[in-house]
Amino acid sequence: MTYSRSRVFRHIYKPVQMGIALALSTVMTSALAEVELAPKVSVGAGARASFTSTDVSAPNGDSKDLNLDSLRLYINGGITDQLKFTLNTEYDNASNEVEVMDAIARFEFSEKFNIWAGRFLPPSDRANLYGPYYANHWGVYRDGIQDGYPFIFQGRDNGIAYWGDFGRVKISLGAFDTPDTVGPQPSGESDLLTAARLQINFWDLEPGYYLNGTYYGEKDIFSIGLAGQSQDSNTAATADVLIETKLGGGVITFEGEYASYDELGGYGIAPVSDGGYGLAAYLFPQVVNLAGIPGQFQILGKYAVATHETAGSFTDQDTAEVNLNYIIKAFNARVSLFWVDTTFDGPAGTDSTQIGLGLQFQI
Repeated sequence: MTYSRSRVFRHIYKPVQMGIALALSTVMTSALAEVELAPKVSVGAGARASFTSTDVSAPNGDSKDLNLDSLRLYINGGITDQLKFTLNTEYDNASNEVEVMDAIARFEFSEKFNIWAGRFLPPSDRANLYGPYYANHWGVYRDGIQDGYPFIFQGRDNGIAYWGDFGRVKISLGAFDTPDTVGPQPSGESDLLTAARLQINFWDLEPGYYLNGTYYGEKDIFSIGLAGQSQDSNTAATADVLIETKLGGGVITFEGEYASYDELGGYGIAPVSDGGYGLAAYLFPQVVNLAGIPGQFQILGKYAVATHETAGSFTDQDTAEVNLNYIIKAFNARVSLFWVDTTFDGPAGTDSTQIGLGLQFQI
């Protein structure tokens, strides 16, 4: 029997072709496996800037300022599905230096079992866990109530914490190394601080450790949270609530908090203080085109009352805030026209009224 050259070539070519295809497939599979095992890193940044005009009751206290309020760099990496790392930095306007804000080794095994270690926000009130970039209003941490817990930098402490989501219940607790700078005889030495938070979500869930001050209509939220910290028998405790739902095509938000600082944390006016605030906001449904940039207007009002005690003397602090916000892309692009008025009745504190225009960008 005789074979033509073409038939012989086909008998030889087909096995060779299959061998080459198999080799290429093996190489590609190996390369893809290496890519999948490589760390997945994301990089982002955020900035907050403002122009403010401030009137102060003290002599020569009035000012007009252009401020770079905050500049942050975000780096997140996934080594495996369970092992992750976060590094965030913050430009400190007061010192004109860049400092480490977050440095977190994250062991995230499941929704119910997660361990974080390093520098991060300890279990505390919602206001601390959403920070200035994810707050609903511009003038955060100026009312003598929000996030008065002690910290090393930008609300952060060095320590270790467990957190888990159990359906509608969220739990976090941890131990942190915080300088003892409070109390009648502060030592300045590092003392162990314990912290815990319990949160219940009655409507939509809020997975994860950090929180928001609003979801701009992406979620219907009814949440209550209780948090507390203790160090050397000194204590701080807060209770917070967030309610947000759609109304008339827009989004209505209510937020409130009660805080008590007993020789732990506070705002530096006095070692003992307590008080509360209420906030209401409405995001209009209409999308408008302002200067060629589409967005939605939001109106917001907040009122807070705090009482500070020092050696039997009491000072009452009243803080009112009004915002007209232009929401371009949620927390990534928004503009705020804000007014904040702070008055004190007692031996401590200085009255001030501030109006300003703030801009926030994130990528």
